This record gives sequence, structure tokens and C-alpha cells, in this order.
Amino acid sequence: MTFATWFFGGFFGLYAVVLLLVARRPPGPSLVHYPRVSILVAARNEALTIERCLLALTRLRYPVGQLEILLGDDASTDGTAAVVRHFIADKPQFRLLRVGRRLGTARGKSNVLAHLCRIATTDYFFITDADMAVPPDWISTMLAAARPGVGIVTGVTTAGGSLFGRLQGLDWLFGLNLIRLLTDHGVPVTAMGNNMLVTRAAYASSGGYEALAFSVSEDLQLFGQVVARGWHFRNLVDPRALAISLPQPTLPHLLRQRRRWMSGAARLPWQLGALFGTYGAFYTVLGWPGLLPLGTIGALYAAKLLCQTLFLAITLRQAGHRERLGVLLLYDGYLLLLSLAVLAYTAWPGTIEWKARRYRWAGA
Repeated sequence: MTFATWFFGGFFGLYAVVLLLVARRPPGPSLVHYPRVSILVAARNEALTIERCLLALTRLRYPVGQLEILLGDDASTDGTAAVVRHFIADKPQFRLLRVGRRLGTARGKSNVLAHLCRIATTDYFFITDADMAVPPDWISTMLAAARPGVGIVTGVTTAGGSLFGRLQGLDWLFGLNLIRLLTDHGVPVTAMGNNMLVTRAAYASSGGYEALAFSVSEDLQLFGQVVARGWHFRNLVDPRALAISLPQPTLPHLLRQRRRWMSGAARLPWQLGALFGTYGAFYTVLGWPGLLPLGTIGALYAAKLLCQTLFLAITLRQAGHRERLGVLLLYDGYLLLLSLAVLAYTAWPGTIEWKARRYRWAGA
């Protein structure tokens, strides 16, 4: 019982600190000038989804003459290029590039981005994915956070659609607000390549994607190199930087996505690992045979569910997003089952699948 008392006392003490810190969010800065910027989108086999992304880019509240939107077609085998060409025919701020040859060590998405960064003509590279819809004030909000010395800024992401998609959206918000909490206190964690700003100077200092050891988590790879060269970083949880991703349609798709993410987990800071490790240990200690009476187990679980729901409610308010209480309560079971499935799937021998390509774990 002594061990359980210490563990759960520490767990809920840590949760109380997290809730206190995450609720104290300073107001975001405002943009005072509107420089010319580049938006970079890598696309592979996105014929059914990319128009949603392109429509969102046309709705940006930013001077059109100050936008350079570069789209890279990564050898798509569907009608992606035709869809893009038709959409951008009367929009001079857009440009489509078909990517063939490899640059340096870059492959796949990182190779496309390496090409787009080379032809970009501005000092600010905004990177998003073809299955994302960015908000109208995305550019100005991210730029306002890129104060002198800041090399990389990450926005916040969620997903929508069915219940399965909305639970994925809560997972995005939960993790990204924890990351924001750590970065606000000077801990470099990661950037998210679907909602990211990197300055040209910071990108150039890293050598670019073509100079980095290849990784399927190319955003984490770039972030690490930028931070290693002394650049500061910001992570935003702000409705003006909230982008909506299309959810993974099925559990197998979601597991493949998480397996790819896990390939970069070893490079994440120990603070994040400690937070997630403590979170994962909760159920192990709670359910240990004979350790706690049934009534105590129920009370501890209810307390954890309350803390988690409060965290999600604060995050949703800060992100300007809404979700029903029932879905917030369902998230706990979703998180537990998904975590177990991801661990089992990742441990199972096999390759990493990404955009109809396969990569060996060691090479990812």
C-alpha cells in the first residue's frame, strides 16, 4: 500500500501542476508587418483530398501578392497533378512542380520539400500536408510568433468527421498541448510537419532536408537540427493556428501512422517520455492483483478521468474547438486501447508503410 500511496500521490500531484501551468496561457503577439512568404505542400496520391487543402489556402486572410504557394507532386500514380493543375489554372500565386530526382539523402516527402525549399524565393517557409485545411489567419498568427531568434513555429492540429476521427482529433490536441507546455518552459520536443513555419535562415543552417540523415519523421529530424544550431522554437495552441486534418479512416491505417511516428520516439526528450511513462504506469499500478481494494480502484480511476477531462476541456477552449462531454469521457478508453495496440503493432517485425512506399525500420 505504501508504494501505491507514493505513486498515486505523485501522479495526481503532477497532474495538478500540469493543469495549473496549462491554464496559464499568455496572449499571443500580433503581426505588425506582412512579408512575402512561401507555402510548401508535398503531395502523393492525394487526388481525392487535396482540393480541400487548396480551398483553405485560397481563403487565407493575407495579401495574395505576398503569397507564394508551391506544390510538389511526389510521383503520384493517381490524378493528383491533374486536380491541382485544374484548380490553380487561374491562380498565379500557385505553382505545381513534379518531383523526380533525389537531392542528397532526402527521400519521399523530405525530398519533395527539399526541392520546394530550393525554389522558394522568400524568407519564411510554411509547411502543411495535402490532407490538411489551415485556418484563415494561419500565416499572420504563425509569423507573429516568429520573433527574432525563433527559427521554427508549430501550430496546433485536430481532426473531425466520425466519432473515430474526433477521438483522433482529441489525441492530437492532448499531445500537442503537453508539448506546448514543455516548450513554453524551454524544453525542445518536436515540430509537426503538417502545420509548421521554419525561417529560411534556420532551415539553411541545418543544411536542408537533403543534408539530413533520412527519416520518415522528417519534421522531428529538421527540428532537432535547427535547435542544435541555437535557434529558438514556439508551439502554439491558438484557434488562429488550428488546422484540421483528415482522420485516418480505419484502425489499420491509424496503426501504420503511429508505427511511423514511433520510429522517431527515441529522439524525443526524456521529460516527455517521463510524462507518458507515468501516464502508462497508472493502469499497471491500478490493476495490479491484490494491491488495492475495488472501491479505491474506482475512486482513483474517477479522479484520473476528471483530471484528464479538465485538461482536454482547457485545451479545447484554448484551441477554439468544441467537443461533447461524452466524447471526452470515451477518450480514456480509446487512449488505453490504442496505446496497447500501437505497442503491439510496433513490436511486431515488419516495415514502415508510408504513401504506398515501404521503409525498413533501421532506415526510417
